[in-house]
Amino acid sequence: MISRIDAHHHFWKFDAAEYGWIGTDKQVLRKDFLPGDLEPELAAAGITGTISVQARQSLEETEWLLALADRHHFIHGVVGWAPLTEANVGATLERLAANPKLRAIRHVLHDEADERYILRQDFNRGVAVLKRFDLAYDILIFERHLPRTIEFVDRHPNQIFILDHLAKPRVRDGLVSPWRENMRELAKRPHVYCKISGLATEADHVKWAETQLAPYMDSVLSAFGPKRVLFGSDWPVCLLAIGYCRWAEIVARFVDRLSQGEQERIWSATAREAYKLK
Repeated sequence: MISRIDAHHHFWKFDAAEYGWIGTDKQVLRKDFLPGDLEPELAAAGITGTISVQARQSLEETEWLLALADRHHFIHGVVGWAPLTEANVGATLERLAANPKLRAIRHVLHDEADERYILRQDFNRGVAVLKRFDLAYDILIFERHLPRTIEFVDRHPNQIFILDHLAKPRVRDGLVSPWRENMRELAKRPHVYCKISGLATEADHVKWAETQLAPYMDSVLSAFGPKRVLFGSDWPVCLLAIGYCRWAEIVARFVDRLSQGEQERIWSATAREAYKLK
């Protein structure tokens, strides 16, 4: 029996002011989503462990997620937020990393007005500190940011990076290029991993079909290989387009053609390696 880890989900206590990105057009998300809400979904999909990812940029939320991880054994790790552009970020990371459940840091890059934020000197100085605390970095971008992301990861050859949501390709428009070519180039960097997550929400939320997702999943698997691809649900954000179990079933059908060892990489072993789960 292959163990399964969901390497990407969120929790929140909904507050319209704190979660401004959850607008009135996203009614299904405008409520609390807590461990008790996720546990039945995990059981139904055969998921035994998870990694909880930040959804707002505050130390308060990072500390809250770590507290949840301490109380709920199925949360194996946390991808938190820290003020990477601040000069004293090392002290902040040292305090947060005292909790072994902190496994990575993420910044919501695709919402930054500055299209070159990922190349800013102060941001890169903060990213360079992560290695000291054995922390990975989750990259959250749109596909248009891929060329600058390649330059970014080249600046940090000894840092582990995990790309979220396949860099959000333009599934709704049915466009594969230049996303595919840029992903192939990014995948040449062995210190970069990629999550198969958040794909249905990049399609038309109502009219999408599984066949629309296949070219993107195929491209990622071809570029990164099973050893650097990992499963994530993006729950509850995925609920805009797809239920938890249906997404797990789509991924299961996709990886069924692979050997048992390759399937195990995608379902759990890659996540354990990339995040150094303990």
